[in-house]
Amino acid sequence: MLKNKSYIGISFIILLFGIYAVPKIIDRIQNNDIVKGDRLDKVDATKNDDDKLVKIGPAPKFELVNQDNKKISNETYKGKVYVLEFFFTTCPSICPKMNLSMLAIEKTFFGNPNFGIVSITIDPAHDTPAVLKAHAKLLGVKSSNWNFLTGEKDYIFNIANKGFNLYVGENSKVSGGFEHSGLFALVDKNGTIRCRKDDFGNPILYYDGLDKKGVRDIQQDINILLKD
Repeated sequence: MLKNKSYIGISFIILLFGIYAVPKIIDRIQNNDIVKGDRLDKVDATKNDDDKLVKIGPAPKFELVNQDNKKISNETYKGKVYVLEFFFTTCPSICPKMNLSMLAIEKTFFGNPNFGIVSITIDPAHDTPAVLKAHAKLLGVKSSNWNFLTGEKDYIFNIANKGFNLYVGENSKVSGGFEHSGLFALVDKNGTIRCRKDDFGNPILYYDGLDKKGVRDIQQDINILLKD
């Protein structure tokens, strides 16, 4: 009789354990936390945000002339985080939107000496330093670290198409006579092109300067790189 009571007591304890523990185990499996312990959680919490951004490769070297007729190169931005775009001042389509997006980025990081912007024209025959200076004034650009650059067309096209793999080209059939994307390149303090991953874990490579989310994403990632 005593032996049977012992079995009943043990069975009752096992039942209570099952009621308490099984739902927690199921919940951890569903949330993919089954292998995580306190130590692993602490390691994940202290992971450097910089590691979230993919290193695509070194940004191409360049040397061009800015709106003040001064030579500007990639070395000018050494030790700085910067955003780079290709545009032209007479662009009737996407460039005005890109300008507004870049102005929003400038405003967010205005006054930070470790951040800059590079806008390279793909229509250098028209976009002389004087034209670029007038364009910057029209936009209301305030940052001394935002350079509008011009130079030889073939040289610029090579930087875009082969250096950054951002397509630019001439096309007499399109409005404005030139083709280009609305993408922004993000470069870190070491001159490396960086980006975040998409929802599937793939590098996005460049940020959409025509989209509010793309602008918000690049601002977040600039902050990460500035802290590095």
